[in-house]
Amino acid sequence: MTAKLVLEDGTEIPGEAFGEETSVSGEVVFATGMTGYPESLTDPSYKGQILVLTYPLIGNYGVPGKETDEWGLPKNFESDRIQISGLVVSDYVNAYSHWNAKKSLSEWLKEHGVPGIQGIDTRMLTKRLREKGSMLGKIVNGSDVELSDPNLRNLAAEVSVKEKVSYNPGGKRKIILIDCGVKLNIIRNLISRDCEVIRVPWDYDFLSEDFDGVVISNGPGDPKKCGTAIRNVTAAMQKGSPVFGICLGNQLMALAAGGDTYKLKYGHRSQNQPCTEKETGRCYITTQNHGYAVDAKSLGNDWEEWLVNANDGTNEGIRHKTKPFFSVQHHPESSPGPVDTEWMFDMFLEKIK
Repeated sequence: MTAKLVLEDGTEIPGEAFGEETSVSGEVVFATGMTGYPESLTDPSYKGQILVLTYPLIGNYGVPGKETDEWGLPKNFESDRIQISGLVVSDYVNAYSHWNAKKSLSEWLKEHGVPGIQGIDTRMLTKRLREKGSMLGKIVNGSDVELSDPNLRNLAAEVSVKEKVSYNPGGKRKIILIDCGVKLNIIRNLISRDCEVIRVPWDYDFLSEDFDGVVISNGPGDPKKCGTAIRNVTAAMQKGSPVFGICLGNQLMALAAGGDTYKLKYGHRSQNQPCTEKETGRCYITTQNHGYAVDAKSLGNDWEEWLVNANDGTNEGIRHKTKPFFSVQHHPESSPGPVDTEWMFDMFLEKIK
C-alpha cells in the first residue's frame, strides 16, 4: 500500500506503508543508532514524534516477546507500549531472523496502532532536518490529518504513571523516582543496587514520604510544562535531599535551580554522542534522546557545568558545588548501550551514604 510523508515546509515524499493503516501527525525527528529499535520505540521520550531511523536496514531481527521480570517490568522494552506516533525507514525487512524474536516489526506496530513508511531516502531527510531543524510532519495513509505540534501539550503528564508504584520493598535505600516518562532501565539499575524504588507521578507531592534520595526521570516535551515537578524538586533541594536528574531531569533540575532551558535546532537522538567532563577532559560515549537543553550560563554561582557535548558544546550535565545535587542530559542507564556512564548510579548512592 502506498503512503506519503508530508513535512510542514510542503515537502511530500512517497513511500510504502507497513504497520497500522492510518494517518498520524507529529514532530519529525531522526535517531542515528544502528540497533535497538525495540528499546527506542518504547522510550516515552519519543511521545508525539514521528521517528526517522537513519540506519538503512530496519526490521531484520524482528521484535522480542513480552516476558517480564520478578518486578513485573518488561525485560526487552523501555515501557509497556510503543510511544512514537509513526516510523520512517529506508528499507524495511519483514522476513526477520533472531533467536529472541517473536513477531515482525510490522506486526508489532499494528498491535499498537502505529503506522510505518518505508522507501524513504532517510539520508536526504536527515540532512534536511539538520539544515532546517525539526519540523512538524505527518504520515498520510488513507484519510488526511492536520499538522499538530505535540510540544504544545504536557507530554510528561501523558506518559507518567497515574498513581504511586513501589519496587523491591525492603531495599537498602529508598529512592523517590519522579516519573516524567521513565525508561524502565532506570528502575532496573536502581533495583540491581538494592534500592527500593517508589515511582510517583510527575506532579506527586512526595515530600511527606520516607526516602533517602530523589531521581528525576527522562521524559518528552518542553520541561517548562512541568511546573509542579519543578516546584517539588526545588522543595527537595531546600530540604537537602540528594537529587539525581536524567535527561528531562537535567532540565527540570536547572529550572528548579533558577536556570533556563531552550529548544535545540534538531535535538540529540542517538547511541553515539560524545560527552566531555570539563574538569578532567575525559570523554564518554552516551545515549541521548532530547529536543531541549539547559542554558548553563543561566545558572547561579553555586552551580557549575559538569559535562558538555563534544560535537556542539551544548550542556550535558550540571552539579551543585557543595550540595548533593547533580544531573546529566544523556542516559546513564542506556538501553540499548553503551554503558560508559552507568557508574553515575553508584555515585548517586555514594552521595546518599
